[in-house]
Amino acid sequence: MSLRSDPFNGLSAFLAAAAAGSFTAAAARLGVSPAAVSQAVKSLEEKLGTTLFIRTTRRVGLTEAGATLLARTAPAAAEIIAAVEDVASVREPSGLLRLTVPRMAVALVIEPVVPAMRRAYPRVAVEVAVEDATVDLSARGFDAGIRIGEYVERDMVAVRLSRDITWAVVASPEYLAARGRPEAPLDLAGHEAIRYRFPNSGALYRWEFERDGRNFSVEPPGSLVVNDGALLVSWARAGLGLAYVADIAVEAELRAGQVVRVLERYLPTTPGLFLYFPRRAQTQPKLRAFIDLARQILRMGR
Repeated sequence: MSLRSDPFNGLSAFLAAAAAGSFTAAAARLGVSPAAVSQAVKSLEEKLGTTLFIRTTRRVGLTEAGATLLARTAPAAAEIIAAVEDVASVREPSGLLRLTVPRMAVALVIEPVVPAMRRAYPRVAVEVAVEDATVDLSARGFDAGIRIGEYVERDMVAVRLSRDITWAVVASPEYLAARGRPEAPLDLAGHEAIRYRFPNSGALYRWEFERDGRNFSVEPPGSLVVNDGALLVSWARAGLGLAYVADIAVEAELRAGQVVRVLERYLPTTPGLFLYFPRRAQTQPKLRAFIDLARQILRMGR
């Protein structure tokens, strides 16, 4: 079969390079040399008569044609992989389970569940990408993701992993001793806030409150900005300002007295952490094994 008559020739290399943003990383994932990936992509580009990647010394990025091809082929490729894995893993879970998780889920979910997963199912390899930005699972080659419930797309299957979140404004005792306690959200104008910037949109998060059934938001002043939840908590613990965080992300710090909650009567409660994935993926043994272990270890009901 010629290259032109085989529509799948080079697609594996293309999809891996697109997901990894690097021929070297794609080669490691596929178990081949970087040169083999580069040659496969080059052959695909010659077959299609167009350039799929913009190559630099550090990274490869998709051209418009490459982005179009990825959008059309990634979901189909995920479906094919899922079908093959279903047939190959009927009796025992196996294969690579790729997860995208936010920083707060590392200690709450990943650290307790993945070691148990490896002990119970040694044929399942696990890759975890820690990132707070929202992710297209199919385009990036992930089997599932973990996010706060309100950020999970409605067409996804969602499995609860944590209790609901009550949001919290926290600061160190030292900060509050020096600057005083805000008694209402409007008092934040006289304080220093540690601000969070959304990784995808680049927008600064406006702190959300509620009172007497009314929701409102405040944009507090602050000279520190971060897009990482762990660093946000660390800076609050160090006394650099007030931070707006999920209560489940600062449970240890609250118990130890390293940070203190303020403005409690104004803070809303929202859905907690959920594992989410496309409906077609829910029959994969490796994913079902992860879900069952997570429910058992985290004691979340069905």
